[in-house]
Amino acid sequence: MVIHKDFNTFERLFRAMYMLQNVYCFHVDEKAPTKFKDAVRRLVSCFPNAFLASKMEPVVYGGISRLQANLNCMKDLVPLKRQWKYIISTVNTCGQDFPLKTNKEIVNYLKQFKGKYTTPSFPRPWDHIERLKYVHKEYKSEQGSYVKRTHVLKSFPSQKLAIYFGSAYVALTRKFVDFVLGSDLATGLPQWSKDAYNPDEYFWMTLNKIPRV
Repeated sequence: MVIHKDFNTFERLFRAMYMLQNVYCFHVDEKAPTKFKDAVRRLVSCFPNAFLASKMEPVVYGGISRLQANLNCMKDLVPLKRQWKYIISTVNTCGQDFPLKTNKEIVNYLKQFKGKYTTPSFPRPWDHIERLKYVHKEYKSEQGSYVKRTHVLKSFPSQKLAIYFGSAYVALTRKFVDFVLGSDLATGLPQWSKDAYNPDEYFWMTLNKIPRV
C-alpha cells in the first residue's frame, strides 16, 4: 500500500484489512511529514507480518515514482520465506479508500483464477496518445508536486512492445512478479517509462499481453 497522509484513516483501513496470514508492505511517500512517517513506523512495528519498504520514493501523481513505489515493495516481498501467492497492488488507495470486500471474499475471488493473475486491459484509447507521445517530467517543490508535459517527442520502446492500458488495481501471482523483477524485457520497460505519464496504468497490462508471458 502506498500512503502519504491522514494517519487516522490509514490506521482504520489497516485494521479492516489486517489478517495474520497475509503480508503487508507499506510504502510511505518520502515527502510526507516526519511526524506521519514516525507514526506509521511505530504502528507497523507492532505486527510481525507488516513492514515498511526498504526504499522510499518521493511520489508524484502521474509519474514513474508511483510505479517505482510498488516495485520497491515487490523487491522486498520476493525474498520472504513466507509463501504468499498473490500481490494485490493498492497503489491508488493511498491509505484512504476503504475496501468493499472482506478478506475472505477477496481470497475466494482469487481462488477462482486457479493460479492465474488479473491485469484488466484494453487497447490504447485515442485520448491517451499524448501520454506516450511526449516526454513528461516530474516537478517537486514546497508548493506541490506534479507531472508536466513537454514539447519533446518521446522515443518508441526498444523492445517494440504493443502498449495496452488498464486499471492500476491488479492482482499478480508470485511467478509473474518474478518475471517482472528478473526479465530484461520487463526491467527495460520502467526505464522507458521514466518520462511517460501514468506508467502504472499500462505497465502491468503491456507485460501481460506478451504471448509467452
